[in-house]
Amino acid sequence: MGATKKVLLLGAAGRMGQAITRLLAAGAVPGLELAAAVDRPDAPLHGQDAGTAAGTRALGVRIAAELAAAFAALPDVAIDFSSPAVTAAAAPRLAAAGVAWVAGTTGLDAAQQAAVAKAAEKIPVVVAANMSLGVNLLFALVEQAARALKGRGYDCEIVERHHRRKKDAPSGTALYLGEAAAQGFGWNLKDVAVDGRTGIPGERPEKEIGFHAVRGGDIVGDHTVLFAADGECLELSHRATSRDTLALGALRAAAWLPGRPPALYGMRDVLGLNPGTP
Repeated sequence: MGATKKVLLLGAAGRMGQAITRLLAAGAVPGLELAAAVDRPDAPLHGQDAGTAAGTRALGVRIAAELAAAFAALPDVAIDFSSPAVTAAAAPRLAAAGVAWVAGTTGLDAAQQAAVAKAAEKIPVVVAANMSLGVNLLFALVEQAARALKGRGYDCEIVERHHRRKKDAPSGTALYLGEAAAQGFGWNLKDVAVDGRTGIPGERPEKEIGFHAVRGGDIVGDHTVLFAADGECLELSHRATSRDTLALGALRAAAWLPGRPPALYGMRDVLGLNPGTP
């Protein structure tokens, strides 16, 4: 096994950050160790040991507010589950420092996405709205199903459910599923996406992909893609019952990424589902 890779965790005080910290402490993915943890200055856990703040053993790494201190730890890879603004601001700094980057923040606008893409010109970056193995297999299955059903009278709708604290809607995973369906149908998602319906929108056109967001309780993440035609309905679904499955995917990406050529990668690359990935 190669040398241990040092991890910089952005968004360390959040729910995903804590899940990743617990798995790092448990050695869930060998060859990774937490070297630095960062979150906003007003985060409730700011200044605490990242391990004890996450409910596990002390790791000797305190949750700081500045990236400058984190870079002093000489991290090999950053795992980022912060906020769109923080992710965009971190992009040029991670690129300048030469730190590989696993970006899991969702809800980025076009300018923020461009900042991430710009960083990928200098460092390897994995971008994924959802890092679980099951969801990434679902992306492939949805695209395959849409391609097989194209032109056969099937309507496509996407329903996602998340906890009450989730800020963005539709979820990043739902949007990726929409992209997969649009790719299979041969459509441009921006031309056919509809975010919910209200009033009297009229009959559903043939070229349309509907998104529906449900928020409540502590739902980790449920996603269903429906292909409905006269006489039958095909549903492809994934249900996450623990954030650990998402955190484990992020750690696998962090172990895979350092040393790769600068580029934008996805979880399909990490999981070996894209032939020809360097």
